[in-house]
Amino acid sequence: MYETIKYEVNGAIATVTVSRPKAMNALNSQVLDELYDAFGEIGENENIRAAILTGEGKAFVAGADIGEMSKLNSVEGRAFGEKGHRTMNRIENLEKPVIAAVNGFALGGGCELAMACDIRIASERAKFGQPEVNLGLIPGFGGNLRLPRLVGKGMAKYMILSAEMIGAEEALRIGLVEKVAAPEELMAEAGKVAETIASKAPIAVSLAKNVINNGYDIDMKSASAYEINAFGIPFSSEDMKEGTSAFLEKRKAEWKNR
Repeated sequence: MYETIKYEVNGAIATVTVSRPKAMNALNSQVLDELYDAFGEIGENENIRAAILTGEGKAFVAGADIGEMSKLNSVEGRAFGEKGHRTMNRIENLEKPVIAAVNGFALGGGCELAMACDIRIASERAKFGQPEVNLGLIPGFGGNLRLPRLVGKGMAKYMILSAEMIGAEEALRIGLVEKVAAPEELMAEAGKVAETIASKAPIAVSLAKNVINNGYDIDMKSASAYEINAFGIPFSSEDMKEGTSAFLEKRKAEWKNR
């Protein structure tokens, strides 16, 4: 079904692997389209409760496909940026959490792809950066927007304007990633986090992600109203009744809703 990515489902966890190892998993139009479709499939599958995104070989994603970009004019470049944003936004706004297992180079579009995920776990060998200014370009898949929100405006400007590449420990220090793992333990660690999240009430996980995403950039009064509205939604759900009953009865909850 897919040519540039691998898609697997194991229980409640989906794993998407960008698979262009000879091109360091560079994001061309086909990869972006296939990622968009795969995460649409994840969103529609009621049995999936969390997803892991990683890369094949020594790169997570080493950037957008420079060979493809070098042939574009301004109009075509804008369309390529729109395609990238469409894919990143689908991942970011998916109602299910997405964990980036960053196994190697996450540069340019690869760093932007990781930032579109909810949680980033990096291999000790991972490298991050936004080197677009080296090519006479700027980040175009959300890097100018998401990086400041994760690491602060000053650090984002430093990384983007200097094109400096940083390692996993520095990425952890500045808040670009949430965890660092040994290379041989990366997927197990990502799986552990995914399984932990998948064991929680699906409706609550989805709502919490939605409130965090949509309440982050608005004023506190509006954000409070948004949270209060979302807080009331699960009270009429089977999962809320099951969760509170299980707690009071000292047993494990059995969730039914998405």
